[in-house]
Amino acid sequence: MKNVPVLDLDAIIDDPGTRIIVCCGSGGVGKTTTAAALGLRAAERGRCAVVLTVDPARRLAQSMGLSELDNTPRLIKGVEGAGTGKLYAMMLDMKRTFDEIIEAHADPERARQILTNPFYQSLSSSFSGTQEYMAMEKLGQLRRSGEWDLIIVDTPPSRSALDFLDAPERLGRFLDGRFIRMLTAPAKAGGRSAFKLLNAGFGLVAGALTKLLGAQVLKDLQTFVSALDAVFGGFRTRAEQTYKLLQAPGTAFVVVAAPERDAMREASYFVERLAEERMPLAGVVINRVHRSPAAVLSAARSTAAAEDLESRGEHELTSAVLRLHADRMQLAAREQREQDHFTSAHPTVPVARVPAMPGDVHDLDGLREVGTLLAAQ
Repeated sequence: MKNVPVLDLDAIIDDPGTRIIVCCGSGGVGKTTTAAALGLRAAERGRCAVVLTVDPARRLAQSMGLSELDNTPRLIKGVEGAGTGKLYAMMLDMKRTFDEIIEAHADPERARQILTNPFYQSLSSSFSGTQEYMAMEKLGQLRRSGEWDLIIVDTPPSRSALDFLDAPERLGRFLDGRFIRMLTAPAKAGGRSAFKLLNAGFGLVAGALTKLLGAQVLKDLQTFVSALDAVFGGFRTRAEQTYKLLQAPGTAFVVVAAPERDAMREASYFVERLAEERMPLAGVVINRVHRSPAAVLSAARSTAAAEDLESRGEHELTSAVLRLHADRMQLAAREQREQDHFTSAHPTVPVARVPAMPGDVHDLDGLREVGTLLAAQ
């Protein structure tokens, strides 16, 4: 095994200067469990931590003894932290977060117009990118509140986990797009002549759109865009502030992977993308690494011994155990090759390796065990 820098996660969570940890990675690699284990370990070492998950899976709630998580941070019972140590957890509700933005930044009448508009109801529930926009907004809200000294974000699976880095730019493109400007132009016209000119141009397009969409649909769309314009401007500013917060000292990105080809490739993508965006990478956690307590017995020797016993018709149980050991050693060798490929490409990236556990994590004790393994590097 090459001399790879070790990721010291205890040093990161113990540092009071660390205020945000973002866990990202592909799906099915234990990212949610890693985020929850880090939050629990941080709380029991004295931090007041909140874990924000934007993964729709319910594993986090179940492992923390809650029937469900929602858009409000919930105190986790059974966590005995040193000093002021406490643990909270929540699951992003993107529509509720969107509603909160509208209610906070629009007057009551405009808020009512937006919240009851059919286009808003569709946008806030299913529009592509809304989850990432709202993740940025919720992270900013948690940080501005000052109630927690450590925020741990469990991002969506796969490459969409980094889509929130593009949220401000994508939102800006949406607001500044030609179609949106056209819909808001008549209402923004300064003088009567300009108003007539804009309305004349809009009327030509509106006629075609009315035939395509229907008059009421087009009216709903215009009302929605006009009412939402000022609110979106404020959100874009806050999203940009949160983006800068992610680049600032005090933020640590932890890429989570498994020792498999696709997962390690995804980890390389995350590491390279974070470097391009000048985001502070703490390191990579490689979960579910297979090892053997009898590593001195190679797969080849184990297989040969099993074959010898089988040829003589002796010790069937011993032969079966030798075969299992050989399979385990071959799996470990494959995993090590994938890890070596990654570390060869990224020799300066710190790595923490977590051994495979015999079963799923489903309670606080399991999360504590994962935290201990994360720290035992």
